[in-house]
Amino acid sequence: MSTDTRTITVGIDGSRSSLDAADWAAREAQRRRLPLRLLHAGTEPAVPGGVFDADDIDDIDVPAGRTRAALDRAAIELSYAHPALDIIARRTATPAVPALLAAAVEAETLVLGSRGRTGSAGFPVGSVALGVAARADRPVVLVRAGELPEDERMPVVKGSPPSTAPYLPVVLGLDPDASADDLIGYAFDTAAVRSAPLHVVHPWALPTSTLRPWRHRFPGTTVREHRVDGDPGPRLLEASARAGLLVVGRRTGRGPGRAARSLIRHADCPVAVVPHD
Repeated sequence: MSTDTRTITVGIDGSRSSLDAADWAAREAQRRRLPLRLLHAGTEPAVPGGVFDADDIDDIDVPAGRTRAALDRAAIELSYAHPALDIIARRTATPAVPALLAAAVEAETLVLGSRGRTGSAGFPVGSVALGVAARADRPVVLVRAGELPEDERMPVVKGSPPSTAPYLPVVLGLDPDASADDLIGYAFDTAAVRSAPLHVVHPWALPTSTLRPWRHRFPGTTVREHRVDGDPGPRLLEASARAGLLVVGRRTGRGPGRAARSLIRHADCPVAVVPHD
């Protein structure tokens, strides 16, 4: 794979949530026409057994289907579901957080499951997923266990396949005081690749200059603004129940704030955490 080609990268740890995240990542890679990279990090095998011993694999890129059983199974299942998708599976002995942070540098988006082996709901502070989302240089999408392809689309007309239904809106939580071009650009681009509407939720009045250049750049995207007096968190949480993706920001060099962490724990759709100035 060319080093100039960004990927959609997903962390695989053998848990059900990571496999659901991989399925979401495959759909995102297909939408964006990018390769999909599956990454298992750490010295513990994804599941017992496999093709290689842990000592034999350290930062080695191999074709999909040649790594340990969980990684192998995910790659095979995704290749059947998305036969045109370029899938590469990789295993590294590097601990999970540094390995995922390094992978994010080369990724368009890094995707992680929101529940690990503990089965706990949401993200305990200090977990791998929240730790990566707090430090990654690229957007990190957190996908809850049980997320299905039809969950990101409108209800289907009786007798129609789910894949023909329009996508649900992308919801952007925006702080008017932030310089957030990376955040806004990610939300507009994500809505555009899905041909989905973009709903922007913000407190107080938003200067018209904030969204105007993005509306011009993405003229085919329907944009609706929702002004909230006070804390926008409850409105964003409510909107997540009818959204395909919730997009929130964090300042570069800082982790997600308390409001963003609450949304990560409780949102009813995948959450994208986007670093910005």
